[in-house]
Amino acid sequence: MITFNADEIFEMAEQMERNGANYYTKAATQASGKPAEVLAGLAEMEKDHEKTFHEMRARLGAAEQRTASFDPDNQAAAYLQAATAGKVFKLRDDPSAKLTGKEDIRQILQTAIGLEKDSIVFYLGLKDLVAPDLGRDKIDEIIRQELGHIATLTEQLAAC
Repeated sequence: MITFNADEIFEMAEQMERNGANYYTKAATQASGKPAEVLAGLAEMEKDHEKTFHEMRARLGAAEQRTASFDPDNQAAAYLQAATAGKVFKLRDDPSAKLTGKEDIRQILQTAIGLEKDSIVFYLGLKDLVAPDLGRDKIDEIIRQELGHIATLTEQLAAC
């Protein structure tokens, strides 16, 4: 079984947020009006999340760079292993690369909702591996914000 240390976990989280920001930035250029504004705003929020994970990662000491946290059943580690192997979603793939410019706003929003759901599931697994003193509460806050993103995107989708 592969184990992850806190540095690796935060690096994965940073990549998730970069992917989200790239998607929203590119999607905003394909949209117009209120949806374009919402997508651009979400891109900025994802950049803020990436910065949060980067700051958490920068504060790690040598001790925290060992195995991340107590996971006696290896469930959280198994999930992260599946995620990084591309079995849950492709962490390293930039979803903005799949935007061709031919998508309508409904397709863009539906894809964005799926990406937000993937992020939430990833962060729920991540949270179990991060010790409280390393910022578990910040991960909870990011999860709440990602849930808010889904609500915002769903509202925009309903308005289309």
